[in-house]
Amino acid sequence: MSKETPRFDDEFGSTYLLVSPGTYFMGNSSKNSPRRELPNHLVTIEQPFFLGKMQVTQIHWQSVMKDNPAKFSDGWSAGLRPVENVSWDDVQIFIAKLNDEHNNSPRLGLHGVWRLPSESEWEYAARAETTTRWSFGDKDSDLDEHGWHAGNSGASTREVGQKKANPWGLHDLHGNVSEWCIDDWCDNYDDAPSDQTAVKTIGGGRKVHRGGNWFTESDSTRCSARGSSQRNVAKDGIGFRLVWQPD
Repeated sequence: MSKETPRFDDEFGSTYLLVSPGTYFMGNSSKNSPRRELPNHLVTIEQPFFLGKMQVTQIHWQSVMKDNPAKFSDGWSAGLRPVENVSWDDVQIFIAKLNDEHNNSPRLGLHGVWRLPSESEWEYAARAETTTRWSFGDKDSDLDEHGWHAGNSGASTREVGQKKANPWGLHDLHGNVSEWCIDDWCDNYDDAPSDQTAVKTIGGGRKVHRGGNWFTESDSTRCSARGSSQRNVAKDGIGFRLVWQPD
């Protein structure tokens, strides 16, 4: 992506960048890959979408929900830290309010809806046409310049956008808070879709989150690393990033 990439700003000060269609190999191609990241498989992103340049902040959440559940809410800059301590179900309430109350005007001449990214959309955007362990390369010694993790966070989340962006201009995809996806958790990709469709299973109690967070080691922040939690459980290491999907 370049500076000419279509984008828009919402009324809460967040920027959304167009993610164009394409294909990529999702998962881990390493012989030492965890089973949950296999098999490495080709995915086609057919429909464009706009993805938040940053993780959803505490001030964004508070402006919509009129409360702030975040653990790390002290200090003058806390509003610019990602909101965390929100369950997947909490996020669905937030998104419903956004669509009902803050989505009346067209954006770039288009109408659309807010939602979470699917797991395949998330990894596609995180990789940004790269094939390395992280979007910046294969060396975890370079991670400090690109993300907040156990080795540099100071045992806390940090303000969004302080680290270098990935090649498509997206920040904090490696660490800070792990990000909820639409998908139900599956133990591996044996029956994974080959498009951007989210995985839905019977029951669907566990949901996927991606990207690692402020207390995880560097390995958990890789592009293909996966995590899951119960949909109704809120944790101080999990937040989210928004998609705006044109109709």
